[in-house]
Amino acid sequence: MTPLTQARSRLVLGTRGSKLAVCQSEWVQARLKELAPDVDVTLRRIQTSGDKILDVPLAKIGGKGLFVKEIEEALLHREIDLAVHSMKDVPAELQPGLALLCVPRREDPRDALISRDGRSFKDLPHGARIGTSSLRRQAQLLRVRPDFSIEMLRGNLDTRLRKLREGQYDAIVLAAAGLRRLGWAKEITELLDFETCLPAIGQGALGIEGREDDDFVRSLLSGMEDRETRTTVMAERALLRRLQGGCQVPIAAYATMHGARVSIDALVAGLDGKEIVRERAEGAAEEAESLGVRVGERVLARGGDRILQSIYGKA
Repeated sequence: MTPLTQARSRLVLGTRGSKLAVCQSEWVQARLKELAPDVDVTLRRIQTSGDKILDVPLAKIGGKGLFVKEIEEALLHREIDLAVHSMKDVPAELQPGLALLCVPRREDPRDALISRDGRSFKDLPHGARIGTSSLRRQAQLLRVRPDFSIEMLRGNLDTRLRKLREGQYDAIVLAAAGLRRLGWAKEITELLDFETCLPAIGQGALGIEGREDDDFVRSLLSGMEDRETRTTVMAERALLRRLQGGCQVPIAAYATMHGARVSIDALVAGLDGKEIVRERAEGAAEEAESLGVRVGERVLARGGDRILQSIYGKA
């Protein structure tokens, strides 16, 4: 055995410092305590570039990889042993030597509308100010309600909710999963259906990252692995890789598993929501990743390539 695969009595779990990130990491820490009571797992908070820059849209500063870069470096330098990410923040390509050792069961993947006065999506006033930092949400919301004024909203969940209460926005849109994990589901005014707002790649799922050759940590995490979630999320991530996308462009997808079959819905949209290419495909579960690639090819062939080139040209 190499030192990496030998049993250890202490592990360090790296996490961002936000309330949600710590909550998610503490959940994994508690599960590991149940699965391996003799292993001491401590949390180490790591500030990422994405946490430091809060006044600029993610699309203009490098995308969601900014939320994992420093954490991945800590893994490679053996300063930490594992890290918990929201899958929607994980780039399509991991750094060499790292792997997603575990994908636990997915939470609710939908987007949640939270309005200041309790109005539903269709009842929001003409010209309502909607807070979101997501180009994916912006495009899909404007497709249904072109009258909306979409305004940038960055910061942790509690910061975003505070800005809503202060009256800076009429409504904000957040991932339902994060609100549920923090016990804040009561804040949700309405869950948006997939026809209105298709989720981000991997939304609602967690990914536990570690060193690719760390068989000890991989073995410990095996009791938390959810095959269905991994299968569907890998299909979505294969689509993302094919489209070479990040948060600089409005790309969305959601895959589901039915027995031995997987289906995936995907879309690419223009920033103003006037042009959207949406495709759906179904195939065998064991071919989930190739299915993601195929639906990506369909999206590109139907005009998605032109939309993406147009957006990248403005970046």
